[in-house]
Amino acid sequence: MFKRLRNKFLILNMVIISVMMLIAFTSIYFITYNNVYSDITLELGRISESNRKEKGNPPMSQPDFDNPPPPRRSVSFALITDKQWNTVEISSVFDMEYEFYEAAKDTAISEGIQTGNFKLEGNYWAYTIKPYVDGYRIVFLDISSQQGILNNLIYTFLIVASIMLIFIFIISRFFANKAIQPVQESFEKQKQFIADASHELKTPLTVINTNVDVLLSNDEDVSEHAKWLYYIKSEVERMTKLTNDLLYLTQLDYSDMKMVYMDFDLSKAVESVALTMEAVLFENQINLKDDIEPDLKTYGNNEQIKQVIMILLDNAIKYTNRNGTVNIELKKSHNSLLLSVTNTGEGIPEEHLEKIFDRFYRIDKSRGRRSGGYGLGLSIAKTIIEQHRGKISAKSVANESTTFNVELPLAN
Repeated sequence: MFKRLRNKFLILNMVIISVMMLIAFTSIYFITYNNVYSDITLELGRISESNRKEKGNPPMSQPDFDNPPPPRRSVSFALITDKQWNTVEISSVFDMEYEFYEAAKDTAISEGIQTGNFKLEGNYWAYTIKPYVDGYRIVFLDISSQQGILNNLIYTFLIVASIMLIFIFIISRFFANKAIQPVQESFEKQKQFIADASHELKTPLTVINTNVDVLLSNDEDVSEHAKWLYYIKSEVERMTKLTNDLLYLTQLDYSDMKMVYMDFDLSKAVESVALTMEAVLFENQINLKDDIEPDLKTYGNNEQIKQVIMILLDNAIKYTNRNGTVNIELKKSHNSLLLSVTNTGEGIPEEHLEKIFDRFYRIDKSRGRRSGGYGLGLSIAKTIIEQHRGKISAKSVANESTTFNVELPLAN
C-alpha cells in the first residue's frame, strides 16, 4: 500500500515537473526562433535593397575607397524572372551550376508564399519574392548556421531535460520516501495500538467470563462465592481505567477537550500532589526528598499538569526498590521551569528509553500487569506536556536510578 502511495507521489511529481520543463523550454525555443527569423527577415530586406541600389548605379571604372560597398555578411544570391517565372538574370558571387539556381527558384515558387524557407542539397535557405519591373526578384539567403543554432538548441534541451529528469527522479524518490515514512510509522503504530488494546481488553473479559461461568454453574448461595464477584469487580475496574485512558488519549489527540489555560503556581501543584502520595510512599517504605523553589508559575491547565506529576510519581513508586528514594526537584532555568522526578532502582536499559513514551509499551509486561499498568501513563504525560509547548525526556543509569525531566514555559 505504501509503495503504491509513494509511486503515485513520485509519478505526480515527475509529471508536474516535466510539464513545467516542457513549457519553459518551449517558451525559450519559440522566443529564440522568433528572434532568429526576425533577423533573417531583416537581413533579406537589407540584401534586397542593396541589390536594388547596386542594380540602379552605373558601374565604376575604379574602386571607390572612400565609399566602399556594404560588406556581405551572409551567403546570398538573387534571381530576376519575367512574369512567367523564367529566369532572366542571376546575381551571385558564387559559381554554382544553373540547375541549382533553377531548383532553388522552383522550390520557392512551389511554396506559394512571399517569404519562406526550405532545405536544398543539405543547406537551409530563406527567400523573399518581390515584384520587379516586368517580373519578380527572388532573393535567397543561406540560413544553415541559424537553423543549426535552433537544432542545437533542441538537442541541448533534450539532453539537459533527460539529465535533469534523472536527477529529479532520484531526489523525488528520496523525498517521497521521507514523506511516506511518517505516514507509515503512524499506520504501524495504529495497528500496534489496536492489537495491544484488543489484547489488554481480552484478558479481563476472559477473567470475567470465567468467573461468571463458575457462578452460574453453582447452585449454592452467591454470598459463598464472594471471591468470584471480587475478581469480576477488579477486572471491570481495570477495564474501566483502560477505557477511560484510551478515551482521554483520543480526546487529547484530536483536541476535543476544551481546557482552560491560565497562569498558576506550579510549586504549589507539585507540593499538593506529593502530599497525596505520602501514604503510598510510606506503605512501600520509600523515602521522599524534595527540592521545590517557591512561587514558580507557568501557563497552562492546572489539573492536567497535576495529572502529569501524579503519573511520574506513581511510575517512580512502582519501580523504586524497597527502602529506596524518590526525589522531586523544581527550579527555574532562564525562561523555563524544570521539573525532575528521580527514583532509585534497576533503571531503564538504554534501548528502551526512546520507546517508553509509546502507547502500551512496557519494559517488563508481566510486572506491568501485576502493578495494574497498561503502558499508557507516560504516553498521556507526553501528550499533555507537548500541548503545553513543553518537553519531557528520560535518562537512566543501570542499577542506580531513573530520572524523568519536564520542561515547561515560564508564565509571562
